Amino acid sequence: MAINLNEEVELLKGVPIFAKIEQSKLKLIAFTSERMTFPAGQELFHQGDHGDAMYVILDGVADVLIETPAGQIAIAELKKNGFVGEIALLCDVPRTATIKAREQLVTLKISKDMFYRLVAEFPQMAVEVMRTLAHRVEDTNQKLREATKAA
Repeated sequence: MAINLNEEVELLKGVPIFAKIEQSKLKLIAFTSERMTFPAGQELFHQGDHGDAMYVILDGVADVLIETPAGQIAIAELKKNGFVGEIALLCDVPRTATIKAREQLVTLKISKDMFYRLVAEFPQMAVEVMRTLAHRVEDTNQKLREATKAA
């Protein structure tokens, strides 16, 4: 899937955290980010790893996996226009989950420095990141409530 810079900018416009960022800045994000393709079964990163970047999903599906005493379990999936890896950047903590490509996955890897520049320059992006994190916490809480009812 060869994509030029303008096509990449169009893809970024579809990502909620970048939706309100102007075209010239999206070009900068696309240009300074690293496009990475992961075959099915390959990990983007592993739970406990040091976090140095976040990833925006341009195409494909990935599983969010966590380690439990009973082994690794899938707790969520990531699809096109989603993002992952921001928690390790924001909180300066190890990766909280393993991300594995379920099918071929095309991503844009955004460095920690670029992520902080973007959040500082575009408060709307910070709001969208917070909104997504809040939804993830609510989803996790709902799953915990369901799991404790079943136990």
